[in-house]
Amino acid sequence: MILSSQYIDLIQEELKQLHIPDSPDNLYAPISYFLNLKGKKIRPILTLLSAELFNGNINHAKHAALAVEIFHNFTLIHDDIMDEAPLRRGQQTVHEKWNTNIAILSGDVLMIKAYEQLALCPPDVLPDLITLFNKTAVEVCEGQQMDMDFETRDHVAHDEYIQMIKLKTSVLLGCALEMGAILCNTSLKNRSEIYQFGVNIGIAFQIQDDILDVYGTGEKVGKQVGGDILANKNTLLSIFAETNANEVQLSELKKLKFEKNAALKINRTQSIFDELEVKSKCNQVMQDYYQKALHHFNAIQPENKNTALLDLTDALMKRDF
Repeated sequence: MILSSQYIDLIQEELKQLHIPDSPDNLYAPISYFLNLKGKKIRPILTLLSAELFNGNINHAKHAALAVEIFHNFTLIHDDIMDEAPLRRGQQTVHEKWNTNIAILSGDVLMIKAYEQLALCPPDVLPDLITLFNKTAVEVCEGQQMDMDFETRDHVAHDEYIQMIKLKTSVLLGCALEMGAILCNTSLKNRSEIYQFGVNIGIAFQIQDDILDVYGTGEKVGKQVGGDILANKNTLLSIFAETNANEVQLSELKKLKFEKNAALKINRTQSIFDELEVKSKCNQVMQDYYQKALHHFNAIQPENKNTALLDLTDALMKRDF
């Protein structure tokens, strides 16, 4: 993905400026460690690009962008605990490197740090920013709870799954973009369109993540490949597989949920996915949501918009497998 270094440099420099004390070490060292892990910084960059789209200045939007990035990192630390994930961005997760209790507390501090950044935004737009941020934070938790609930269910419907990933992942992208719009005092219509653009991009992005989890490589994905299969997660791939499987395939998919050999479980599940062409089916759904996103973007006024935001989202939808 090609991005002007000014966006990434700004976010990284501002993250370095955060006041992270040295003591107690077991509270703050994990925060420094996690914030320094290599990441694309997609969500804060969306806030900056949105501000530019509506004729704002990226420095004017930097605190809102940091709030989004810090909040996102908080959710990742806690999600990794719940998912028992060993890797994040190609490195040990915080609960693996330290322990679960430390990871919980460090994540909690990051949440407070997010609000500290939000409080530095211009007072005239702060109420709208806080309202949107709070709504999004609650929705992300709702989505995570739905995701965990789905792990104990034998069947999850297509629409239920889309609603879950919308809440868990997509609303934060919509929030990041609308925050940039709020800072520029654009119209309510533009705020709504850029939010819906982000939500639909987010759904497409998460479906692509599900595909990458099975068909990507550890080096490129930055986390354990096949992790969703090992955790018996209901994803769009597994939903399509169970919906289209014959009796023999369905029986084997059910047995594989109890398979202890990780490599066998991943390989055989992937083989059944291939037999049922679930990857292509998921790709089609992903493209449908991407087109919905473009529809909302095209509805933003004025029509002669810069293309930086579209360039980024187009690059996101072409991630290498």
